[in-house]
Amino acid sequence: MSQMKLTREERSWALYDVANSAYILLLTAVIPLYVKSLGEAAGYTAAQTTSHWGIVQSTGTFFVALLAPVLGALADYRGRKKKLFTLFFLLGIGSLMLMALTGSYLALLVFNTVCAFCYAGANNFYDAFLVDVTSDERMDYVSSFGYAIGYIGSCIPFVVCIAVIFLHPFGWDTATGVRVSLVITALWWLLFSLPMLFRVRQRYALEEAPEHLLRSVFSRLRKTIRDIAHDRRIGLFLLAYFFYIDGVDTIIRMSTSFGYDVGIDETQLVLALLVTQIVAFPAVLLFARLIKRFDAKRIILFSIAVYTGICIFGFFLQHAWQFWMLAICVGLVQGTIQALSRSYFGKLIPKEKNSEYFGFYNILGKYATIIGPLLISLFTALTGSSRYGVLSVALLFVAGFLVFRKVPSVGRLD
Repeated sequence: MSQMKLTREERSWALYDVANSAYILLLTAVIPLYVKSLGEAAGYTAAQTTSHWGIVQSTGTFFVALLAPVLGALADYRGRKKKLFTLFFLLGIGSLMLMALTGSYLALLVFNTVCAFCYAGANNFYDAFLVDVTSDERMDYVSSFGYAIGYIGSCIPFVVCIAVIFLHPFGWDTATGVRVSLVITALWWLLFSLPMLFRVRQRYALEEAPEHLLRSVFSRLRKTIRDIAHDRRIGLFLLAYFFYIDGVDTIIRMSTSFGYDVGIDETQLVLALLVTQIVAFPAVLLFARLIKRFDAKRIILFSIAVYTGICIFGFFLQHAWQFWMLAICVGLVQGTIQALSRSYFGKLIPKEKNSEYFGFYNILGKYATIIGPLLISLFTALTGSSRYGVLSVALLFVAGFLVFRKVPSVGRLD
């Protein structure tokens, strides 16, 4: 089959990126500003709300990190992966709807924590389904295609949400517009998840679950930890991923809070982040094609280096046009580093234990995501400036780059 032509199952899997990316874009561009407005109305300073936001982002992913390997091990038994995926994504949609019903600063933080937890949990299983829907030879392109259409597809509800927020239809004020936008995003998430629910199936699995399920799960986890410790390729990859994906997720989650703190206009922030999504669409597909000439390892290293430069440049940011430049640079590599990391790992792991291994893949990513926002919160609190917080994230990219250089290549897509 041609690399460019996707099967129905591959397309259905990729559409879930369209579904959940709408939430991430709103989480990046709108929700932090809404949280800040409610927080400042409740008497908190801009630096305090930035610190609170970092803690909230860390809390939800912390609990997913604790549970990811156990849930992954459970999902590897035949017939369980789809059920667990469905449970988490429905709970995520429900908590997003609850966010639309409250105008309380503290309640909004709590519901967002739950939503972040469920979003990350569903993504654990979604990532693992990549192994089920395609072959190793096509995995880089299929993973990249998912990210690509996720970026461009998420722009559609986002533009509608921005219009609702800023154009004030039906006489709605800004707060009401944000709540309506949360509902729109929840419905979009549900609609584009349907192909995944009905067409994607668990192809690789262990046999039916044993009688003593939890005992068996923890026994398997101990064995997998030993296997990872003795497998140089997987161990080094996960260590590098632990560092650099933290920086990626931190920039996604904290960028608007940082821009707000250094004086960038809210409209400029939102539009610049929309440009990031638009740039990311062709960039991901371009780098997926370049794997024919350069292996995935080189492209991932290049992306890490670009992110390091972004953190350093962010320290000196003064004007809106500089934020736009950073947004474009992020768009060039954000989807690529995520897509190729996912497929790179997918080629390394045993197929019948893909959910369990992706549980460890995500536990390292989610624990790392705790470090980044906390670094920003700590350095912002100590210095009174978000600039030092952003600069501190560069340390994580440097560490990831140095470790990933030692990871053996898994070959090119021919």
